[in-house]
Amino acid sequence: MRFHAHCGRSIHSGFTLIELLVVIATIAILSRMLLPALARAKQKGQGIYCMNNHRQLTLAWRMYAEENQDFLVYASHNAQANDPNNNYAWTRIEMDFSADRKNWDPTADITLRPLWKYNQSASVYKCPSDRSFVTVNGQRKPRVRSMSMNFFLGGFAGKTTAENQNYSLFLRFGDIAGDRGTPGPSMTWVFLDQREDTINRANFMTRMNGCHPRNAALYGFTMDLPVYYHSKACGPSFADGHSEIKRWLDGRTMPPLKVQMAAGSADIPTPRNPDVEWLQERSTRPINQ
Repeated sequence: MRFHAHCGRSIHSGFTLIELLVVIATIAILSRMLLPALARAKQKGQGIYCMNNHRQLTLAWRMYAEENQDFLVYASHNAQANDPNNNYAWTRIEMDFSADRKNWDPTADITLRPLWKYNQSASVYKCPSDRSFVTVNGQRKPRVRSMSMNFFLGGFAGKTTAENQNYSLFLRFGDIAGDRGTPGPSMTWVFLDQREDTINRANFMTRMNGCHPRNAALYGFTMDLPVYYHSKACGPSFADGHSEIKRWLDGRTMPPLKVQMAAGSADIPTPRNPDVEWLQERSTRPINQ
């Protein structure tokens, strides 16, 4: 039997233009479906990373107290530059967007402060979702800190403010033991991440207006606002050593981020905001309540 070749004909196995367009459209649809899920997974992963940072810093905070007769590091330094008590603030960085070395170089402040002895990792001071930077000699440098400490843990070098004078200021770890005037260790937050457009001094001051007596119409924030980078959530740590993810409930807690803008100075009223009440309950208590 003789076989004949088919001259002048070729068999193509490639895609037609229509088939290619269908494939491209399918990939585009799948991308639109998958990218939000991947973004959420990334945010969740960064949230877990942040919680680990908080736990490590809180462990350093506890170890410091254990080695220093139960005294706590201060949440902030005060306005008196020559006050020796300022040396016991956990950090003295006043964050802004200038080229000041303290904004971008850990050796300018972080490595000199009391907690460095107990955890010598500059990365634990910064949330991975905080992309703020400063420009130094034409070069972008990431800022070193997004963590802030509960103001009521030591205050301004051991001093409180006039508006908070009726609320407990904790100077020793034993002060948080759970008696009157304290939420107790498992309910007293130590560190949380603060937004890049509100972070300044080392403390986060919860505005206690409306706490005692309870009046939700007076709720609000000082100039300080927590982050919401992790799917509208933050990851505070607590005096007993645990960390948790706190999802914010009120949109006023999460106004749009003002990228690369320094902190303002005005209080932010948010009447009946449940997030404010959550912070108040976990920051301090009225003295002897």
